[in-house]
Amino acid sequence: MTKADIIERIRTSLDIPNKESAEMLEAVLSTMKTTLESGENLKISGFGSFVVKSKADRRGRNPQTGEAITITSRRVLTFKPSTLLRQAVNGDSE
Repeated sequence: MTKADIIERIRTSLDIPNKESAEMLEAVLSTMKTTLESGENLKISGFGSFVVKSKADRRGRNPQTGEAITITSRRVLTFKPSTLLRQAVNGDSE
């Protein structure tokens, strides 16, 4: 599913113009992006949690040369689905 598909589904379900549904989706995605960029976690009840984790510097090795290198610290984004989403995906009726 693409962004255009999501916009179309919003337009159809809410019976609003395509431009308005695109603006709604962009506003939600922009808010999510800004929140995650600032390092905050994002929890959407019934859907899941986006968590920003920090990874420290670590030692690594260049696979081509075998030379030891330092992999710099960075932030990574992880997603943990809610129990409701997990059950829906797996077809559980509980």
